[in-house]
Amino acid sequence: MTEEATGLRIDGLTRRVGRQTILDDVSLSLDPGEMLILVGPSGCGKSSLLGVVAGLQAQDAGEIHLDGRRIEGLSPRERDIAMVFQNYALYPHMSVAENIGFGLEMQGWPRARRDARVQEVARMLQLQALLQRRPAQLSGGQRQRVAMGRALARQPRLFLFDEPLSNLDAQLRAEMRGEIKLLHQRVGRSAIYVTHDQTEAMTLGQRIAVLKAGRLQQVGTPQQVYQQPANLFVAQFLSSPALNLLPARLEPEGEFTLTLQGAGALGWRPETLPRRERLLGRPLLLGWRAESLGEGGAGLSLQAPVLLVEPTGVDSLVQLQLGEQRLHWRCAGWPALQPGDVVTLRLPESALLVFDAETGERL
Repeated sequence: MTEEATGLRIDGLTRRVGRQTILDDVSLSLDPGEMLILVGPSGCGKSSLLGVVAGLQAQDAGEIHLDGRRIEGLSPRERDIAMVFQNYALYPHMSVAENIGFGLEMQGWPRARRDARVQEVARMLQLQALLQRRPAQLSGGQRQRVAMGRALARQPRLFLFDEPLSNLDAQLRAEMRGEIKLLHQRVGRSAIYVTHDQTEAMTLGQRIAVLKAGRLQQVGTPQQVYQQPANLFVAQFLSSPALNLLPARLEPEGEFTLTLQGAGALGWRPETLPRRERLLGRPLLLGWRAESLGEGGAGLSLQAPVLLVEPTGVDSLVQLQLGEQRLHWRCAGWPALQPGDVVTLRLPESALLVFDAETGERL
């Protein structure tokens, strides 16, 4: 890392295509060496944000500063940014070594220095035995390593990863996820990593930025966005299986009335309820994550028949049918449950998330 490195700062970034706003006043910052994960549904503007930062797409407003230098008016080549794409974008007629060293050749590196750098990157990515092969002779994981090697070879100020693992199978994706994290720790350069995968987001980044329809919803550590979501969208997007939601209204005397379609109404009075005045008079949604439900302890008690049991190995996902509501319960091991069995679950007060049913705001 150079001494003058100050990271990346994006201020008020806006991009429009015709009448559609792709990015709407986005502001972000990255510390030197930080990896920021950018998540959101398809079409929310994730790849567009990378394209604008890299200089591949035009912006309508905003500033981009990289290590203290404004770069939005510079060409892609002048920005000193390396990008790793979803589709690898390797040159099929070149060997692995030639692909890794191509950017260095374009920058005018002498042959000896270029070859030494290619060997260094190949050792880092365990590609030494593949340097003379063509992309068609490589597996998907090997091609992704080569694409990463081409970006690493240049030693840029910023890395941009655009869903680089989405074309790989589950096992290889898990392996490559670990490799990318180790690689980032070793190289120590700032990076933005785009994904729609919750596991990648939670495990790879020091912070997560959640994007919806071109607008930032929340930026925070993985723990913050998971445990303290800014709104219903963030809570649901970073929830697998689906977030449990029950419609409710808070009565003046401090009791929730839960209206469960097909299962009648239920009253529940929590022991503690801070900021009660914000909840009165609003239609509410009470939310719990699947892993927070349990068979013992204090909290809201619900009885429901088992609909489906999905063992995953270390734990199991159980779907319950409460009237017309589906509840998801993640429990340890292999429960001795069959469809139709009735279980009693406790929804702990400490894990409760309360949302405004109309605006989605977390209250």
